[in-house]
Amino acid sequence: MPPVELTCAVNEGESCMAKVVIIGAGFAGHTAALYLAKNLGRDHEITVINRYDYFLFIPSLVWVGVGRMNPKKTHFSLEKVYKKRGIRFMKASAKSIHADENYVMVESDNQSVRVDYDYLIVATGPNLDYDATEGMGPKHGHSVSICTLDHAIEANEEYQKQVARLQRGEEVRFVVGTGHPGATCQGAGFEYITNIHKDLVKRGLRDKAKLLWLSNEAEVGDFGVRGIEVKQGDQTLTSEAFIKAVFKEYGIDYEVQKGVYKVDDSKIYWENYEGEYGETPYDFAMLIPRFGGPKLKYIGADGSDIADKITNKAGFITVDGIYGLSYDELVKTPQAWPATYQNPTYANIFAAGIAFAPPGPIARPHVTKNGTAITAAPPRTGMVSAVIGRIVALNIVSLIKHDKMTHGERMTEMVAACIASMGDSLWDGSAAVMILYPVVPNLRAYPKTNGRDSFTTHMEMGLSGAWMKRMIHSTMMHKMRGRIGWNLIPE
Repeated sequence: MPPVELTCAVNEGESCMAKVVIIGAGFAGHTAALYLAKNLGRDHEITVINRYDYFLFIPSLVWVGVGRMNPKKTHFSLEKVYKKRGIRFMKASAKSIHADENYVMVESDNQSVRVDYDYLIVATGPNLDYDATEGMGPKHGHSVSICTLDHAIEANEEYQKQVARLQRGEEVRFVVGTGHPGATCQGAGFEYITNIHKDLVKRGLRDKAKLLWLSNEAEVGDFGVRGIEVKQGDQTLTSEAFIKAVFKEYGIDYEVQKGVYKVDDSKIYWENYEGEYGETPYDFAMLIPRFGGPKLKYIGADGSDIADKITNKAGFITVDGIYGLSYDELVKTPQAWPATYQNPTYANIFAAGIAFAPPGPIARPHVTKNGTAITAAPPRTGMVSAVIGRIVALNIVSLIKHDKMTHGERMTEMVAACIASMGDSLWDGSAAVMILYPVVPNLRAYPKTNGRDSFTTHMEMGLSGAWMKRMIHSTMMHKMRGRIGWNLIPE
């Protein structure tokens, strides 16, 4: 692609000040902002648009959702962090991207504001599509969520009501998992149900509660990443066996290969792999919704809808991946996964984190006889989002300074760690530690070990994991505040 021509006017002897706009201040967007500011300083204009005025450490919302962490410990104000680095911050909602004319329209204090850019990073995080499942989510009142700060607080309030019922001697049925055939983020649900177990054990109420894991995964422990295999001497440990052992020890029942399509005030309705329909009764349900692409309009210079030039049908930003491959072809083509996260039509638009369109699922897809696709979507949250945010930021720096991109990392080359806490105590807590390298199996690089490096890929459970989980919370909050040495802490 040709280099981007900056729109600023330049007087003789002066350098051009580029305008970089970031939509979203989660792991991807906020990480990008920090790296841009570090490498560009105040010579260029960096603007962050976010509907909240705080950064939220989403992984710790699982503790908020069971009353084990004060919500105030999970977030901090963005204004101070950005002001120190000369980053312009707008507490606003982006509404439309005018890609031909390089500007974004945002709504702030009930006013429409135009924000011009030379480079744009779309890092909105997920559109929590509760409407995709009839009756589900806080929006409809029939299930809770831990996907946002407000939702996690509400989840805890509902959870405490169920605890009170247990204390009165009633039996309560808890159902946790995915609330749509195409949902992702199974790890967060798994962490939540094990924390419920631990909390009820501490309260002496576990014997009165029934816990059920309900998921669209192909098998227990798949997590939307085609499972994990670890070599231990001559033996192979799978994530399926690993998670089943946890569920057995904790007395948690499980049902997988089920896509939820409706929730009412007492039952969850699903379709399974065989195309059979059924229902599951519940008293308390925390179900992860389907994640949709950014809710933005894409408008051309003539006012026409140009979404097909920027997004796929689900609304995710298309980037430098190879789209349209069959699953069997995709599995054999690691280079199909994007490396620079740059839109192929508009070279100055990048997507980071969940906002980018993956070339397909990581887990093997399944379609029922009724035509329903029950397939976990590729996870692109947390560490993966932050890594992509850094890559995008450094490429924009390179484009501004050298008219070329110098960084790239595919999910078939990327390492990720997931630490799922099982209780928050540093004395008798526990956590499941799972390290994947690469996130997306790469059969070309590791043909003998199902696409992953057996030396790096790892699983274990124990008290040390609880310490690691707490350490990550503290170090990442330090990093995201941009405090001393922040850039030395890995994403």
